[in-house]
Amino acid sequence: MAAKYDAIIIGGGHNGLIAAAYLAKAGLKTLVLERRHVLGGAAVTEEVFPGFKYSVCSYVVSLLRPEMIRGLDLPRHGLEILPLVASFTPSLDGRYLLRTDDAQESFREISKFSTLDAEAYPEFGRMMTQLARFAKPILSMTPPRPDSLKPTELLKLLGIGQRMRELGHDLMFENMKLFTMSAVDFLEEWFETEILKATMSVSGIIGTFLGVRSPGTAYVLLHHYMGEIDGAFRAWGFSKGGMGGVSNAIASAAREAGVEIRTSAGIAQILVKDGQTYGVVLEDGEEIHARVVGSSVDPNRTFLKMIESEHLDPAFITSIRRYKLRGSSGKVNLALDRLPQFECLPGDGKHMRGDIAIAPSLDYLERAYDDAKYGRFSRRPYINVVIPSLTDPTLAPPGKHVMSCFVQYAPYHLSEGTWDDQREAFGDIVVDTLEEYMPGLKNSILHRQVLTPLDLEREFGLTEGNIFQGELSLEQLFFLRPTAETAQFRTPLRGLYLCGSGAHPGGGVMGAPGMIAAREILKDWRQ
Repeated sequence: MAAKYDAIIIGGGHNGLIAAAYLAKAGLKTLVLERRHVLGGAAVTEEVFPGFKYSVCSYVVSLLRPEMIRGLDLPRHGLEILPLVASFTPSLDGRYLLRTDDAQESFREISKFSTLDAEAYPEFGRMMTQLARFAKPILSMTPPRPDSLKPTELLKLLGIGQRMRELGHDLMFENMKLFTMSAVDFLEEWFETEILKATMSVSGIIGTFLGVRSPGTAYVLLHHYMGEIDGAFRAWGFSKGGMGGVSNAIASAAREAGVEIRTSAGIAQILVKDGQTYGVVLEDGEEIHARVVGSSVDPNRTFLKMIESEHLDPAFITSIRRYKLRGSSGKVNLALDRLPQFECLPGDGKHMRGDIAIAPSLDYLERAYDDAKYGRFSRRPYINVVIPSLTDPTLAPPGKHVMSCFVQYAPYHLSEGTWDDQREAFGDIVVDTLEEYMPGLKNSILHRQVLTPLDLEREFGLTEGNIFQGELSLEQLFFLRPTAETAQFRTPLRGLYLCGSGAHPGGGVMGAPGMIAAREILKDWRQ
């Protein structure tokens, strides 16, 4: 006979684990099924080469919701966040931009380029913090149905409108600009320095197949600005032990609540009868039944790969096919036999212990996007670099280091060749670009791991390699994410819910989709 549970969660990434933990805390007999041999999804630590532990995909913490950290008591389960203390942008002309956690130091560094920008920078930060505070409650709410006349739905809409009004005239219109403008246009209203605008604008393109001058990227900038650690907005950090430390802490809390977790348990099919989900079939043929199934994998994989089309309306299938994934990024992880040196700022220091951006100018970034538009990976890519072993020595042998390189653009669909053919050429481009800024880097590389969008799809189940399970564009946000019909986490099939980054409020190691989905599941369970 098939095993029976109250709830099955598909996917052992951080969102799936969070949803499971909350369901179990409420008394539901809950099972998590993870296809890979290790938990965490894209938030995972793996010892790819002996002695070197990589945060293979996601690599920094910020968006993880504070209420969830407290609610699951994650520090008691091992979660420890080590702060990033700086943002560093080197230039090939010998100059560099350095912003640190010291406001006076940042003022002095920005003043080297522009006193006006140095004075505007803290004011811009205060404005963005106020807008982040406005948006923060939206990250934890179930989107209302704008077409509903139910009092509860109308009250949600009125509440958002009232809070918008309370922002005041100036902030309200700044907020509206964020949803329509490009990151560059928005930043150019505040700053004049090219390297500063370029460095700040890249937050608007992370994981998105758009350029820094594309309308709508200003919102993605805000999405990343909403990250917080201990109440401080725009604070970023490393998870001790790598990003797997986040997932392992959540898994520990889930197990304590009674969740059963199985790895190497891929899903072949979601079982449906008469419009009702009643369980899953594993890839090995095992059948498991449950009253509720929550899917933390992306909407494309959930509806088009795991459910027979006869159970879904053709119009709904069409809307899922139209949902934009468009992977645009890759990852290169390096094992180094020594600490690299920047030609523009040699030696160790704050600049090595924070976020390093290869983003010297706006034109540089836009040209990188031009390559991607025509199906080529960027010949001079935007690269976001961190060296977490400086902050957390447990990640590498003594005297050696791991370097994590997030790379954009790497389009999933190539105009020539395949990613299997181009993988090493892509890795070479990344290393060659870094070598220009860090002479001698090539000679220090002991090992490298290159992940293309195709690798992200194959190994981590991210369709088209999209790290957010769907672009964060305006038509795919809030009560339109992933579609208007599924924006409240429920789906056209009774008992089937979405609880991954493809649902509101979107991607990043945030946990909010899993937390809100669990709340909606429990609401229906008690009826």
